[in-house]
Amino acid sequence: MTGIPDLAAIEAMDAADPLRTMRDRFDLPDDLIYLDGNSLGVASKAAYGEIEKAAREEWGQGLIRSWNTAGWFDMPVELGDRIGRLIGAAPGQTVVADTTSINIYKALHAAMGLRPGRNVIVAEGGSFPTDLYMAEGVASTRPGTVLRLEGVDAPTIEDLIDEEVAVVLVNHVNYKSGELRDMAVLTEKAQAAGALVVWDLCHTAGALPVDLDGSNVDFAVGCSYKYLNGGPGAPAFIYVAKRHLADAQQPLSGWWAHARPFAFEQGFAADAGIRRFQCGTQGILSMRALKGALDIWDQVEMAVLRQKSIALTDLFILLVESRCGGHGLTLESPRDSSRRGSQVSFEHENAYAVMQALIERGVIGDFRAPATIRFGFTPLYTRFRDVWQAVEILEDILRTGAWKDARFAVKSAVT
Repeated sequence: MTGIPDLAAIEAMDAADPLRTMRDRFDLPDDLIYLDGNSLGVASKAAYGEIEKAAREEWGQGLIRSWNTAGWFDMPVELGDRIGRLIGAAPGQTVVADTTSINIYKALHAAMGLRPGRNVIVAEGGSFPTDLYMAEGVASTRPGTVLRLEGVDAPTIEDLIDEEVAVVLVNHVNYKSGELRDMAVLTEKAQAAGALVVWDLCHTAGALPVDLDGSNVDFAVGCSYKYLNGGPGAPAFIYVAKRHLADAQQPLSGWWAHARPFAFEQGFAADAGIRRFQCGTQGILSMRALKGALDIWDQVEMAVLRQKSIALTDLFILLVESRCGGHGLTLESPRDSSRRGSQVSFEHENAYAVMQALIERGVIGDFRAPATIRFGFTPLYTRFRDVWQAVEILEDILRTGAWKDARFAVKSAVT
């Protein structure tokens, strides 16, 4: 984008937006500018309908019969295939189940089991904390396992990969900065050294195109409550490449992972396919909310979504730096849009207070310690006008020093 657009140009961008009608499918308050879809997506009207139907008809009237008549039992694999389409995975390799943390645990154990004799897990020192916590947990159950961290043991992940590495755990998009890694290149490098890769897609799925199969990825995990808009605590997903399914074993061998769960056999025998990466009974009401959210994606082209995402984030950076310069903001996200996900982060010495002042004025983003304010742009419902207005409010808060009010420094439990 060249030059600083005026409001008329912004309105023209909204009028030309091929995704402009998608906003009407969400229940978004008119008085809010919501730029936190990278933390929790907005509720869709279709999700409300699915929850109502599942609760009143299927649970309320069908009761236990609905495991069969409403297809509850098969929902994890059916929804998995629908997410699979959005992340470049052929059917039969993705299942919706459990949480991201639990799925990381499964994937790391499975990957290490496929690489006997290797004892190193490589991860990012700046990873989302749960990834590191789960890697530590896996290492604690496998004597001799070593955890190597980018930024701690070497400057880059690539520097840490050698013949001792069993698995590399890496975020496709960094949760704090929004930096986007080259999936195909890093996967190829790790596999050339004999290692496997687990990709965390929490800030990717529903935000930009992904090609897991085309990149020859081994494992991937992700959540559905951010850009996919599945709802708070919505179930996560796990992808296992077809070539690994016959041999990959995960440690949480619950009955939904059994080949014949209703034979009630004493010993565990894993399902032959992706169902083996489930654990116990899944949350059906959450699954049904996710089903409604995914219905919207049947009309979305990921290339078009990505194009708008880049336009939104480029515009935000341009406007913030042109209007808020001199107020202590430093761009933390990559300036190059090809290296950036669908979020923009800035550092500020008083980032928490600035974000709280924004939220009071109706612009919702979030704060990440120690000094980051994050803004997530969900192309399905974020307008270019929202970007313009958010920057106007941010400029006013910084210029007037409104963020200095003492109440904005009081920390909440969730930031």
